[in-house]
Amino acid sequence: MNPTKPGNKQRTHSQEIFRRATDVLVGGVNSPVRAFRAVGGDPIVVDRAAGARLWDADENEYIDYVCSWGALILGHAHPKIVQAIADQARRGTSFGMPTELEVELATRIRKALPSCEKVRFVSSGTEATMSAVRLARAATNRDLIIKFDGCYHGHSDSFLSEAGSGLATLGIAACPGVPQALAELTLNAPYNDAPAVEKLFHQNPNKIAAIIVEPVAANMGLVPPAPGFLESLRELATRHGALLIFDEVITGFRVCYGGAQTLSGIRPDLTTLGKIIGAGLPVAAYGGRKDLMDQVAPLGPVYQAGTLSGNPLAMSAGVASLELLAAPGFYESLDARAKRLGDGIEAALRDTGALATAARVGSLLTLFFSPGAVSNYADAKKCDTKRFAAFFRAMLARGVFIAPSQFEAMFVSAAHSDVDIDSTIAAFRESLAAASE
Repeated sequence: MNPTKPGNKQRTHSQEIFRRATDVLVGGVNSPVRAFRAVGGDPIVVDRAAGARLWDADENEYIDYVCSWGALILGHAHPKIVQAIADQARRGTSFGMPTELEVELATRIRKALPSCEKVRFVSSGTEATMSAVRLARAATNRDLIIKFDGCYHGHSDSFLSEAGSGLATLGIAACPGVPQALAELTLNAPYNDAPAVEKLFHQNPNKIAAIIVEPVAANMGLVPPAPGFLESLRELATRHGALLIFDEVITGFRVCYGGAQTLSGIRPDLTTLGKIIGAGLPVAAYGGRKDLMDQVAPLGPVYQAGTLSGNPLAMSAGVASLELLAAPGFYESLDARAKRLGDGIEAALRDTGALATAARVGSLLTLFFSPGAVSNYADAKKCDTKRFAAFFRAMLARGVFIAPSQFEAMFVSAAHSDVDIDSTIAAFRESLAAASE
């Protein structure tokens, strides 16, 4: 088949598939943001992908900056990843028993993140974060946790208040179905506000088990940590006998090989990692200090299990992926690509005079339709989401696919070429103008 050029807007077959989907799937999707409710119109229905490109069911071609929500740092269908999965599939797809692949991948993770002295694989980021919090509560014999407004840690009950990401996209502040008694065990503070965290410790002496934080917030759009913020969290947790959990489901192996904790030089007690460790397959992990992780069953009483934990397809893909990511110069090259895009976006904003601001950390970027910098969720919620929706539709019409939400990040992959980035910058300029009309 010969794909059409980026920018083709005919999506009749995709629309017909989506109409069928609405009859059998809730909202026609299996994750809410995919429904395009925040940006209008019907979602694209993906047929296939390769490198930095997606093709929909109508053969329209898109430069992809969603990259399976950041997991595909190597791009789509990388030949070495495909080969690793195919080779393992011939040997078996699921055993529910130990394999040597688990040991190899865990060893690579521990080498990259020394804070993860021991690792437990699970199947999703939600599983990883809820397991880490359960472990923190058991280890400290305390019930309360501190999270930050706009930080998303999965859809476990403990995290669904002012949670950013999909909830922010849909305008949901707190999720029905979460018992009030459980919701009261989660304390919220503004991101980048260490004094607010210290106040919570003073208000709840000897009751807080852990602080869980995205070391670079990426679920209210991209919000970097203010200078000294993460250092303050480390000091506060230590001083008050609580644990510090870094949710690196997005940043782990994305901002650098050792994640945000390597960039910041801060060692958390527990870390959660997402599907990037399996090249985008359904896998995640939590890890941390040996004395903590040894409290997890079968060594300790903190129970957590899963038939697909350590799935051999995901493990084989992960080993192949981390080997590629560890190559000298990989992250320097990726950062150069992202900087080229970020600089182009900044120039487009200056030249068009658009009331928007851009943020970048490594290969993650966000364009906020806000006249000033965004440093927390309260700032992010002031963004002009209607203008973002118009901008999104204009970008899609020009063959560039970004996240269908103001409150998500763009992800640059190693597969994005200079031509892709130059085309994207040109689309940004045109779409900024279109969104201002």
